Amino acid sequence: MRNDAPMRYISTRGQAPELTFEETMLTGLARDGGLYVPAEIPTMGAGDIAALAGVSYEEAALRVMRPFLGESFTESELSDIIARAYAGFGHAARAPLKQLQDNHFLLELFHGPTLAFKDFAMQLIGQLFEAALARRGERVTIVGATSGDTGSAAMEAFRGLDAVDVFILYPHGRVSDVQRRQMTTVTEANAHALAIDGTFDDAQARLKDMFNDFAFRDEVRLAGVNSINFARVLAQVVYYFTAAVSLGAPHRLVSFTVPTGNFGDIFAGYLAKRMGLPIERLVVATNQNDILHRALSSGDYVTHGVTPSISPSMDIQVSSNFERALFDAYGRDGRAVAQLMDELKQGGFHISQGALEHLRGHFASGRASEAETSAMIARARVEMGELLCPHSAVGVHVAQDFLGPTPMITLATAHPAKFPDAVEAATGIRPALPPRMADLHERPERMTRVGNDLTEIETLIREALPK
Repeated sequence: MRNDAPMRYISTRGQAPELTFEETMLTGLARDGGLYVPAEIPTMGAGDIAALAGVSYEEAALRVMRPFLGESFTESELSDIIARAYAGFGHAARAPLKQLQDNHFLLELFHGPTLAFKDFAMQLIGQLFEAALARRGERVTIVGATSGDTGSAAMEAFRGLDAVDVFILYPHGRVSDVQRRQMTTVTEANAHALAIDGTFDDAQARLKDMFNDFAFRDEVRLAGVNSINFARVLAQVVYYFTAAVSLGAPHRLVSFTVPTGNFGDIFAGYLAKRMGLPIERLVVATNQNDILHRALSSGDYVTHGVTPSISPSMDIQVSSNFERALFDAYGRDGRAVAQLMDELKQGGFHISQGALEHLRGHFASGRASEAETSAMIARARVEMGELLCPHSAVGVHVAQDFLGPTPMITLATAHPAKFPDAVEAATGIRPALPPRMADLHERPERMTRVGNDLTEIETLIREALPK
């Protein structure tokens, strides 16, 4: 493992100070509006990767993430944090693999406390935050925006913690009942669910506005846990390594298909590849809100508005983490990225030919319509013996076009019980929640409706904070 120099993080827009890992984690969005990325990406040799075979998920996480943390946490601290983060998962393997078809495997990422892949990152980041804030004697206000799963995972990770108040913005009426209830039934006083009148893109835009309102940001000690936070992405890198090694890496190439809207989960796969994991293809799988597929196909990243779907966590037009990929595609030129992001505010931008070739060198893409998603849920139940959530079904559908001699691993991002209506409509089977969540629909809800207005949201947060 190479880790010679101190680990530093830089902004994708080039105008913010370099930070340590701990500073990056607590800061979230850079003050120039950019996203933090490692100045240098640590690498793992073939021997280090091969040595992950047979170790626990927690041990693999320690080895993969340790070089990114620099001096921020000791190895002993990190080991304890990882153990606490994954203790509440419902499967001993944490991220088990199941075979679907010849050379096609499903990576189950829904065994965490809120039944979605976001738990891998959020449970870890909750423990990292608590350790760092306790050491500093500080308190922060975490504000997040969610299209469904990030919010409940953040609530679960931060509820009841001493040094954190957490506020989650979600689009009113645009998340599933289970997703909503996982946020609104949290009882701890430091956790707040805010239903915004608008789309996820509206919620994400207001979140970025809050970070760019430096007076408010400093007043409430604002921190972010959306996938704008690099610590979130880093935690997701681990399961690419564990899955690939279980299928023969580094001595064998593997490919991944990732259902994604905000690009964070597949960017984690790109990081794994940059670290040395032998990945042949990273396939971006989108639903009908297919801006990423269109951008990779045509070079034009142009927003068309969001059409609600049965896979609501992917109902996104502004994919925040795509900025991190663009930063590398443009040769780490922060000014070029800042220009693209300014153009995006006017509706879109064109990716240069050189940058597009770079992106296509790492990412392929496909889309699934609503009908195709439902058909795949039905087909998977009959032919593969698997009940898929709609997001996972998008991934499995798109993966069909990329199956071949290289093993394909499709990420199953949520438990089917989080989207029971869509699953039942496709299969006639209504998936049950795990026993530990069986009473979710009987628990009282607590939420606040808020307009799509920055001043209104900031006022609400100020008034809710402990005096």
